[in-house]
Amino acid sequence: MNYEKRLSGGHPNSLGNTIEVVEEVLQHPDRLEALYRCYFSEDEVVRLRVSNAMKRIAQANRPLLLPYLQGLLDDVSQIEQASTKWTLAQLFQCYTTDLTPRQLARATSILQHNLESCDDWIVQNHSLQTLAEWSVHQPELRAWLLPRLKERLKEPRKSVRRRAEKLLTFLS
Repeated sequence: MNYEKRLSGGHPNSLGNTIEVVEEVLQHPDRLEALYRCYFSEDEVVRLRVSNAMKRIAQANRPLLLPYLQGLLDDVSQIEQASTKWTLAQLFQCYTTDLTPRQLARATSILQHNLESCDDWIVQNHSLQTLAEWSVHQPELRAWLLPRLKERLKEPRKSVRRRAEKLLTFLS
């Protein structure tokens, strides 16, 4: 299957053939590896769509992505693209209970880095959300996160500011 070709083209913000590809992979899980490899495409539209596809696959059939958790942590996390970063936050949240303590520590570090280094509002919101949920049971993470949430109360982007307000309420 040439998923890279099928996920390319069209308007950059559209899903293109993503839904069709997701349905196909759900019916034929042996094709997931070919889809996963599309994360490493030169085409940023393909990477955006594979991120969306992986999120949808995780929602439809969580066990399918379990073998890819380490790859998400080691390889996909190195991709400098906002859509990949925000999807990682969502996937890490979805698979929290499946991560080993070492993987959870690595995922936490990745999201902390993304929060500090990527200004994209969607990356900010999803990273904040996942880190806040994890910080409920991690006092050190909570201590790290609270000042950053308070900083974002001055954020000019309403969605980030409101997310920070909600999460501060959630954590208090």
